[in-house]
Amino acid sequence: MAGRLEQKVAIVTGGARGIGEGCARAMAAEDATVVIADIREDEGERMASRIREDGGHAEFQQTDVLDFDSIKRCVSETIKRHGKLDILVNNAGTHFPHSIDELDPERWDFMLNLNLKSMFLFCKAALPELRKTKGAIVNMSSVRGLIGQTEAPAYCASKAGILGLTRGLARDEALNGVRVNAICPSNVDTPLMTEWLAKQKDPEAMRRACEDAQPMGRMGDIMEIGRTAVFLAGADSSFMTGTHLVVDGGALLD
Repeated sequence: MAGRLEQKVAIVTGGARGIGEGCARAMAAEDATVVIADIREDEGERMASRIREDGGHAEFQQTDVLDFDSIKRCVSETIKRHGKLDILVNNAGTHFPHSIDELDPERWDFMLNLNLKSMFLFCKAALPELRKTKGAIVNMSSVRGLIGQTEAPAYCASKAGILGLTRGLARDEALNGVRVNAICPSNVDTPLMTEWLAKQKDPEAMRRACEDAQPMGRMGDIMEIGRTAVFLAGADSSFMTGTHLVVDGGALLD
């Protein structure tokens, strides 16, 4: 039985690990050909190999999402190898704790460039091809872009900006047949989360707190976010654009 994304070609930024891994694996499981666009060569190659071992179609394209030439090269190589582009998942990004007092302008720029500007650049490079296929863009935002977070003003600004970019592009691209939507996860069990927890005074207590932030009593799994990306990229959401799906285990209920 054919998958929901059969014959589709998808680029997933930051696809080597974390939520990007979940998106890449979930799309490959639905028969998409996945291009993992990531700066981490070893991890990217391993992830592409793992997907192929599981019977999917994937390749790695080393890409620096802060470099427009690198982004354009990723898109052009994808077209050269596969003839088209149907899906762009803008996932690459980072998070680090910071107060406004300790945040210098350079770190602000780094956060906004990596989390938000990179999405603008990838959309700019990919949209000429996505218009040809009447494709879909899925942008990874966060519940923090909706409700904020302590010690994270730049992160919250970047994730809120992603929602604005999503809505603005959705309006512009609707007549071109390109849909643009976003996902807002809450706490997700990723390597970035694990690295942050390890730096806390009591990692186990902090992990429990991160789990308890969701009424469901656990953090999200990367595949749960990946399957949401599959839904937004596929025909099941064909009348959805300019919106965001909150995938949060009930966190916004509090």
